[in-house]
Amino acid sequence: MISSLSLFVARRYFFSRKQKTVINVISWISLVGIAVSTTALIVVLSVYNGIGLLTQGLFNSFDPPLLVQPAKGKTFHTADIDYAALQQLPGVAAVSQLVEENAWITYRHNEAIVSLRGVDAQYPLITGLDTLLYEGVYLLREEVPIAPPEGYDDDLPPATTVQRVLLGAEVYYNLGIREASNLPLAIRIPKRGTALGMTVDEAFNTGYALPGGNFYIQQDIDNRYVVADIDFTRDLNGYSGDECTALAIALQPHARPERVKQQVRSLLNGNDSTARFTVKDRFEQQPVYYKVFRSERLGIYLILALIVLISTLNLVASLTLLILDKRKDIATLRSLGLRSTDLRRIFRIEGVLITSVGVVVGLFLGFVICFLQQQFGIVKMGDNFVVSAFPVAMRLSDFLTTFLLVMGLSSLAVLFSVRKSKI
Repeated sequence: MISSLSLFVARRYFFSRKQKTVINVISWISLVGIAVSTTALIVVLSVYNGIGLLTQGLFNSFDPPLLVQPAKGKTFHTADIDYAALQQLPGVAAVSQLVEENAWITYRHNEAIVSLRGVDAQYPLITGLDTLLYEGVYLLREEVPIAPPEGYDDDLPPATTVQRVLLGAEVYYNLGIREASNLPLAIRIPKRGTALGMTVDEAFNTGYALPGGNFYIQQDIDNRYVVADIDFTRDLNGYSGDECTALAIALQPHARPERVKQQVRSLLNGNDSTARFTVKDRFEQQPVYYKVFRSERLGIYLILALIVLISTLNLVASLTLLILDKRKDIATLRSLGLRSTDLRRIFRIEGVLITSVGVVVGLFLGFVICFLQQQFGIVKMGDNFVVSAFPVAMRLSDFLTTFLLVMGLSSLAVLFSVRKSKI
């Protein structure tokens, strides 16, 4: 009975229409402050989720789902592992051989140090690089027919192989390459097992390839990587035909990465006490990025939680003034038999009502704003970005966490203000 009376009185104070006092205005300001801070939490977290998913998607277009590398040394031979069994593992969709090495590239008077990644024909099945070209086409090796000159009687090969490379956008433009360029790039890799030579030809293996295009993925990739045919890269490194530095593995749509990762590790390492190969998922391939992403997200949460805490100060002020304003009502309720604990319950319920309405309104507004941004892209990012509008990704966990955070901080503020009041 007392609880029902406390709820009734608190509702009358909150929804009272007969008296419009400064205290009512402050209560509504408290409600609006909680709603705005809740909306800000939802919008900022959803936008950050969207940017994170966009960045991860860009990394995923270049990094394979699983990457196999030798635990010791730099290279290994596919003949030394059960390559056919690896391709047939449950959950494995495709396996691609990679050869990666630092290289010195020159084009006219420009030069750059890059990571040259040699890939085979399976690579487009594992990553989305072929769909992310800004200029050019995904063609790393081209057989060009040779027409013998008139009157030439000796035998000529029917075709010659033209090597092409795809360059990260920043490498492409720093070298001064143009789309219509037909001048080859000189690609040099230090010779293995020889002393440092006195000339370029003595110190480096040199190959030539035409620029086939450029790709925009992510700055760390765009200013570092050049993709070439794997046989071309092997020849530059002096590797044999089955030698590679890593294997890239694509997974089937419904495969569980952790399970496939464990199966690959068991197949390649067997029962050896010392692992011969390491198997990395995408999180392990980019550990710094994912750690920074999580840290930034935590930082955003703490900053916004501080904003919520500041907004609860209005709630403390409004409850304190309400208690002072209702002194006559408090005396009347005391004469009706209510104790101090019952009177405090009235104002606690009042604070919870203000908080609850504010949180619900804030969650609804946050959802509406994020939904409109998803559907119509109202807030733009500019013309020089991968997407035109700020990406948004709403998560149920963010809504639940925000609800609990705002309700928790506001409830603490209500308890503090009511307990300190003289009722």
